[in-house]
Amino acid sequence: MSSQVRLSLLPRARCMFDEPVQVKVAGLRSRQVVTLRARSTDEKGVVFSSSATVRADGSGRIDLERDPSLSGTYTGVEPMGLLWSMRPDALHKRFRRTKSLNPHVVKFSVHEEEGGMLAEATNERLLIGDGVIRRPIKEGNIRGVLFTPPGLGPFPAVLDLYVLGGGFSEKRGALLATRGFVVLTVVAYGYDDLPKKIDEIHLDYFEEAIQFLRKQDKVGSKGVGVISISKTADLALSMASYLQGVRAVVWINGCSANTLLPLYYKKSQILPAVMLDLSQLTPTESGAFNGKKVLNDPGAEENEATLIPVERAEGRLLFAAAEDDLNWDSKAYVDMMVERLQRHGKDNFESVCYPGAGHYLEPPYGPYCPSSLHGVVGRLVLWGGEARSHATAEVHLWKKIQEFFRTHLSCDATQTKAKL
Repeated sequence: MSSQVRLSLLPRARCMFDEPVQVKVAGLRSRQVVTLRARSTDEKGVVFSSSATVRADGSGRIDLERDPSLSGTYTGVEPMGLLWSMRPDALHKRFRRTKSLNPHVVKFSVHEEEGGMLAEATNERLLIGDGVIRRPIKEGNIRGVLFTPPGLGPFPAVLDLYVLGGGFSEKRGALLATRGFVVLTVVAYGYDDLPKKIDEIHLDYFEEAIQFLRKQDKVGSKGVGVISISKTADLALSMASYLQGVRAVVWINGCSANTLLPLYYKKSQILPAVMLDLSQLTPTESGAFNGKKVLNDPGAEENEATLIPVERAEGRLLFAAAEDDLNWDSKAYVDMMVERLQRHGKDNFESVCYPGAGHYLEPPYGPYCPSSLHGVVGRLVLWGGEARSHATAEVHLWKKIQEFFRTHLSCDATQTKAKL
């Protein structure tokens, strides 16, 4: 390593997962061309890496907020490009960082064109902020993790929703708690001592979770927010439509109908499920399938009973759809719901669409995932999107989610009424 070359991560090398970091290099020769690399290993042991070839300025300095990548895993001026353009060392792997106490550790390095390393620095990206209390929950039927911010509060309360235990992640909940929300991350099955498999979903479980969350000491909002993606997004809409106390729902790349599993409440079926047709999986050259047409059409007459009566929801709704989602047609489902809500004279919703983004819209600055194993389909699938547009969407949406919950979960709002 060169003693003259310095690699700096600003404002500090230890930061939150959802915070940008400024990458700077000093001490190079005037106009020297070097390769910057980033490397990290996820909790499954998969190595992710990225690179950018950059030319220093006349004084031998590089600043990724100013200087373009000429080649590598991204090109152009992208201050966080080395993070979101990381690729796995094996095909079709999704970056896994789900345990909130384990930081995302990224090693940055600068290399000569011949390959020799000139400098390195480590960026520790935390999932849980200082003072946030993490408490595993096993009370009544509820299984999950409660995250409570430091300070007296009162804080708005958010239910972070997962259906499949295999998809369960503490990342989103821990980060939201760091931003000032009391968050209960819950899962329906396949986690802890919950059943490994279920044939139906009961809203009663999530009603219990809402009641538990509302009773927590530092919770000040009269109702709760719900954040959801994919299958859990239709579940969140059903909660808002049938249960008391749901004041704000963030629906990310979900469906307008109840999908995959019939929905029950108080021992009666309230919604049948629109099902998958796996014969509609389309093979691609990548080795992964395109599954965009696998879900039967919720708009078809025979599936009308599966549509969620979203007009019953009294809380606020935020629909976020990726226009290049290849899991299913999220944008079309938003259009269906908006039309239905307007037909019923409702205006308690807003929607945001992201061109060039794929299915998995998560907290920002993680590696973009083009394809991986689908937990329900059991095949490798394409998730859609293009890395740069997807990364931009994640930054915008994450900020939007926090603003939305802060606005609609004010700690003096009136309680929503029972609807059943």
